[in-house]
Amino acid sequence: MITALILGIGLGIGLWAVAVWVFPPRPALGVVLGRLSAPPAPAPIVAAEDAGWAACIGRPFIGLLRAFGLPGDRLSRDLAVIGRPVAAHLAEKAALAIAGLLAPVLLQLLLMLADVSLGVEFPVIAGLMLAVVGFVLPDLQARSDVAKARTGFRHALSAYLDLVWITLAGGAGVDSALNDSVAVGRGWAFEQIRRALDTARLTRTTPWASLRQLGEELAVTELAELAASVSLAGTEGAKVRASLAAKAAALRTHQITDAEGDAIAATERMSLPVMLLFLGFLAFIAYPALTQVLNGL
Repeated sequence: MITALILGIGLGIGLWAVAVWVFPPRPALGVVLGRLSAPPAPAPIVAAEDAGWAACIGRPFIGLLRAFGLPGDRLSRDLAVIGRPVAAHLAEKAALAIAGLLAPVLLQLLLMLADVSLGVEFPVIAGLMLAVVGFVLPDLQARSDVAKARTGFRHALSAYLDLVWITLAGGAGVDSALNDSVAVGRGWAFEQIRRALDTARLTRTTPWASLRQLGEELAVTELAELAASVSLAGTEGAKVRASLAAKAAALRTHQITDAEGDAIAATERMSLPVMLLFLGFLAFIAYPALTQVLNGL
């Protein structure tokens, strides 16, 4: 009964997915007119990476997943941070879900060649569970990569603030301090800042506008605050050396606090295996006594 119910649910979801793929829903007229009248968005500063083999396999299912409203706005911003195309992400989700769905079936076929059968329920239930895991796994991996990228960017930004402050103290202008300081650093974070400054120079816009756009794309508020401070110095001639030094110190203090919190959390996680081992030892000691008591009754 459970197997028939699961098969019926899977068949219904499959038929509905095929219907959505054949007849995709049309957007409302207001949405279409809003897209036509909206001003063109600036070109993204963060570059996108190439797709892998999983994205190539799941490419036919991109339109179907987009019809379901995937991915959300937050996940789309996270994918932009790590420079991963949305289409490649959706294709990988579809490919891993299909692989998880077919893996137990292939295992069942191999076992049947050896005259061993696991029944019908095992490949169905295991296939659905693995399909769900494969569908969710790229989202979890993307969020983990984004968290690491933002943490590394904040570390590099604190060093960049110090370099800008030192260059301003040496008598350089705002534009020179920004460009000379970013030329010293290496790594992904400095590359993004360098690309933002190059974009501002090529498009003849202010560097703080490009830095603000980069901060919005990466969801790093500290970079947006840096752009606001630099804009005051560039437009109104305000002295921002003390402000930049204070921001760098505050950013380092925040990083130290986060590192201490991560260390405490790791220590607590390390105590969990010891606790499980202690509970297993207690069960190992108490089992013979409990068996004797039950047999005596």
